[in-house]
Amino acid sequence: MVVVKKRLIVLAALLAMAAGGLKASGYPPPDDGPVSGNLQVSGPRRIVSAVPSLTEMLYAIGAGPQVVGVSSYDEFPSEATKLPRVGGLLDPDVERILSLRPDLVLTYGSQTTLEAQMARAGIKVFSYRHGGIEGILQGLRDLGVATGHAAEGEKTARDLRQKLDAIRTRVRTYARPRVLLVFGRQPQSLQQMYVSGGTGFLNDLLDIAGATNVFADVRRESVQPSQETVLTRAPQVIVEVRANNPPTAAQIAAERRAWAPLASVPAVRSNNIHILTADYYFVPGPRVAMAAEGLARTLHPEAFR
Repeated sequence: MVVVKKRLIVLAALLAMAAGGLKASGYPPPDDGPVSGNLQVSGPRRIVSAVPSLTEMLYAIGAGPQVVGVSSYDEFPSEATKLPRVGGLLDPDVERILSLRPDLVLTYGSQTTLEAQMARAGIKVFSYRHGGIEGILQGLRDLGVATGHAAEGEKTARDLRQKLDAIRTRVRTYARPRVLLVFGRQPQSLQQMYVSGGTGFLNDLLDIAGATNVFADVRRESVQPSQETVLTRAPQVIVEVRANNPPTAAQIAAERRAWAPLASVPAVRSNNIHILTADYYFVPGPRVAMAAEGLARTLHPEAFR
């Protein structure tokens, strides 16, 4: 429970800070400041990634053998789980990072203190802020250039776009339900609810999957709505995404009953509440196509028969 709560806090923090979009400094010399992510350089040999989505990108573009350390929240791919852990977004372990003798450290754009510490140590930094799907695709390209895998980064981005386009095409003729996408709340309660706002990769995934986000007009990635606001938005479908182990049938029933106070909401009245469990719903990286398909199959099962 503690681990899941920490993940939720980190995700909410990421979504809250990601509104600035992509900022890929692309392996800059620390004394020269940020440079374009498109600058071609020789690949680093020892990479530490403090960002799970970037770790997944590294392995997707073929830079996995160069990785010597990952964040405390990395769980994919399996090779990454065997590497030394260097803390997370809010608590990076600087001493641990330095002990791994990296020549490139991947950071999230809000980790300015960590970036300054790496600069003082003469270690190059690739600083990244994810935004929506386009930010993920550009991140793959920029990271490919920064690690000496430019062609692989470009191909991975191109293949990912094709997968997402194929899902969009598959559901485009179906009516678009109004969906509330919940990515966190207290168990069996509607307290501390976090939902997708109208920007960012979760909102983009809803669009690709053939849905309309009921908070599409709120230009933030993360929204913490009141029950009264959910009543007003009147979603036709509620989709909850979770990263922990799949719930049992009894647990699903209990979580659906938690929505009983909002019985007048169309999704609750029709019991159109879905709980999807997979870590890739929380990682804006190469597996977002799996997340898009999971949402699309839930919202438009007839399109996949």
